[in-house]
Amino acid sequence: MARRRFVLGLVAIAAVAFLLRDVYIVTVTRNRTISFDEFYYAGEARNLVAGDGFDLPRAGTLALGAGAHPPLTGVMLVPAAWLLDGDVAMRFTTALAGVGVVVLIGLIARKLGGPRAGLLAAGIAAVYPNLWMNDGLVLAESFTALATAAVILLTYRLLREPTWKTAAGAGLACAAAMLSHGELAVLLPLLVVPALLVTKGLTAARRMLLVAVAVVAAALAVAPWEAYLLSRYEEPTFLSYGDGGVVGGANCDATYSGPFIGHWIGLCAPSHGEPSVAAARNRRRGFDYMKSHLTRLPVVATARVGRLWSVYRPFQTADLNESEGRPKWASLTGWAMFWPLVGLAVAGIVILRRRRVTLWPLVVPIVVVTLDAAGFYGLVRFRVPAEIPIVILAATGLEAVVTRRRRVGSRRQALGDGAEVVDEVRELDLAPVVVGAQDR
Repeated sequence: MARRRFVLGLVAIAAVAFLLRDVYIVTVTRNRTISFDEFYYAGEARNLVAGDGFDLPRAGTLALGAGAHPPLTGVMLVPAAWLLDGDVAMRFTTALAGVGVVVLIGLIARKLGGPRAGLLAAGIAAVYPNLWMNDGLVLAESFTALATAAVILLTYRLLREPTWKTAAGAGLACAAAMLSHGELAVLLPLLVVPALLVTKGLTAARRMLLVAVAVVAAALAVAPWEAYLLSRYEEPTFLSYGDGGVVGGANCDATYSGPFIGHWIGLCAPSHGEPSVAAARNRRRGFDYMKSHLTRLPVVATARVGRLWSVYRPFQTADLNESEGRPKWASLTGWAMFWPLVGLAVAGIVILRRRRVTLWPLVVPIVVVTLDAAGFYGLVRFRVPAEIPIVILAATGLEAVVTRRRRVGSRRQALGDGAEVVDEVRELDLAPVVVGAQDR
């Protein structure tokens, strides 16, 4: 009965999440001018439907060949592009991915903190602007969040059930993550492989076999795309050649001082000529600029991380978000909601540590996005992989507060209105929870 109630509650929350995202699309994002990245992903999907492959036509001097971004987003949008000519169906596709994120967040939180924490986490994810803002746009972030949540869930499952099927599933989830955003390739060596190496009860041979299964599954999923890129371009290209433009645009005068310090300027990374050659040129230019301005690098890296975590020029970031289709009011609402969630997430970390729950699968995405921002540039939408553990930890903290208040209220009622009650902090941890405790 408890599991049935949880499933019904999760389905209800998912339905509300989809309804909210539908309203957002119909009333807001469908009326906005499509951004450059949206133009790329939508055009890629339409080209695939037309049988023209991943290439896009040239836009002036700008070469939009296959591989400017990893291919997962364009592929996932193909059914919508096949059904309708406009981009509205594609926006509903990203909304569906966002609902999937809500569901996976609920499942992860249930695994760590019980059914109430799972429903609280799903409820927070359903209404959290920093998640649903992306779910009405034709961008990669919704699919990135979905893949990251799947990796986290399967990592916890590996810690409990180290089977070859789970290992293969985790490897495929890592492949999906890196095929949505290339920098998430690190989730395989930082999440899945360590989970298999630290799991107890495995022989050395079994452990290495499962590691090989996960790695091979990820490699097989990525190999066709990578072979296509290597056979197509002059310069070696891994997942996409977009990193060249990122490095070049993040390391120039305009991003090392002035109002846009820590941001990215496209004019600093001209993309003319053969795409991989242009990317290599921008990459060299960016690294050369970085080497000649090493004294400024700590300041710039701090600004980048500050932008990512909304502590440096959050209002300017909200203005910049509008150019990508994110309304300013939604960005500021997400900023206001983010900080209470961070406070609850800190409480969640303390509680789960006391319960001896393994935390590093939640910490790794936070560290990854922070290091990525320090090395390149900071933008709130790049924080999406970290929003997932933040919501889960916040729900755990909130659930503990609610549970504590209920226990205190019950005790006061039992002792009478005039009785003195001593509140003990350890009441939060009367029943230590480990991975899989919901099945007890």
